[in-house]
Amino acid sequence: PEPGRCAHFVLRKRRFCRMVPAAGRRFCGEHGHEEEQNDRKRIPCPLDPKHTVYEDQLQKHLKKCNSREKPKPVYFVQDINAGLKDVAEIPEKLVPLSSLSIEELQNLIIKLKKASNGLEHHLKEQILSHQALQEALNDPKNGESAFKHLKQQASILGNMEKLHLLGPGRCFIEFGAGRGKLSHWVDVALENVENVQFLLVERATTRFKVDGKHKRRDSIFERLQVDIQHLCLNKVPVLEKKKLPVVGIGKHLCGAATDLALRCLVESYTTCCDGEDEEPAPKRCRAAQTEVAPHKSAGDESTTEDHKPVAGIVIALCCHHKCDWTHYVGREFFKSVGLGPVEFHYFQRMSSWATCGMRETTSKASPSEDHEDETNDTEEHEQTLSRTENGSDTLQGILSVEERKEIGCLCKRLIDHGRIEYLQQQGYKAALQYYTESAVSLENVLLTAVPRTPLIPEPTI
Repeated sequence: PEPGRCAHFVLRKRRFCRMVPAAGRRFCGEHGHEEEQNDRKRIPCPLDPKHTVYEDQLQKHLKKCNSREKPKPVYFVQDINAGLKDVAEIPEKLVPLSSLSIEELQNLIIKLKKASNGLEHHLKEQILSHQALQEALNDPKNGESAFKHLKQQASILGNMEKLHLLGPGRCFIEFGAGRGKLSHWVDVALENVENVQFLLVERATTRFKVDGKHKRRDSIFERLQVDIQHLCLNKVPVLEKKKLPVVGIGKHLCGAATDLALRCLVESYTTCCDGEDEEPAPKRCRAAQTEVAPHKSAGDESTTEDHKPVAGIVIALCCHHKCDWTHYVGREFFKSVGLGPVEFHYFQRMSSWATCGMRETTSKASPSEDHEDETNDTEEHEQTLSRTENGSDTLQGILSVEERKEIGCLCKRLIDHGRIEYLQQQGYKAALQYYTESAVSLENVLLTAVPRTPLIPEPTI
């Protein structure tokens, strides 16, 4: 061992441990059991057996061990937004798409086209912008990747403005916030607006956050480090105190996260959250949407009975291949067109053809195509699926690249239509539109929703 270093040889790394032992000791605390110390015994930690602890200090160690379960925040309610509770409805492990026979694959495509018959396949193009981002959009220092993100954020803000969602007395909740760039631009757009709150929901710790740089006192940023699946908005202290109507936003909210966010907003937040993990009854949710009186002005005192919980929803969709039948909000729609969890499983896998189907082989895609920049903030979450996932072996000679792309788009529209029907049943006027060009982002569909009895005169969407 090196002088002053632990004498334990780590076989896996083929070197001596580099920890510094206590004065007069040959081994560090982790490997002290190799040295006689008054018959003190070291045992694996019951919370994490990868490290050891002196047996006579176990209770003291358990109180400060980094592997101990951290206290849950007050707004954590286990699986409140999870969705399906009936395990019998969840299909067993299904074979990969590439393992299906030609007949099985063709039957799936027939079912897809039959279920999609009558749906609007060509969405309205609503590519907008917002003056808050004009300076950044015209800044030559921004590279091509940053410019693409700015165009998307500008269009999202433009659509929010068209829906009259940018205003005072609101709480903007950014789901899957990451670095918080979308909330940042909403804050810039509301520079002279009072009584605005931002909640940034992200389950992972994030580096290079932009919300920490905001110094305006009338615009408050708060991070909620929690999985959307367990987030009860009724228990978030600032919402309990201020009772502001919320606007749910998100830029490229992956797959099932969109369904969790929708249920978080229109079910668990609309209904009374008492900490139980039972799924709220849809009938109760619809009643809450229609019976609640319109929200008063920002200066008025409001109660639980007279405040409108959700003012609007604006989410840029992506990664349909990461959807999950358990969490999907459009299950009733799928059942109404004769489809179930098995078809959903294959359709969500086939949805990746819309963005990956144009690649003859995934190996041709360069790594730079799938990453935004060095900060690991992904672009449109494009997926370079393996040949097995993509089903290219089965498809060889059956479907052209363009046909695969068309089928992938149909899968996306079908899944998204289930979300639209869900929102409509919950008392919302919902729509899908292209909010940016496909050259800017292949995932260029924006879901918007406002209450059917809106807070202000109903906009045209």
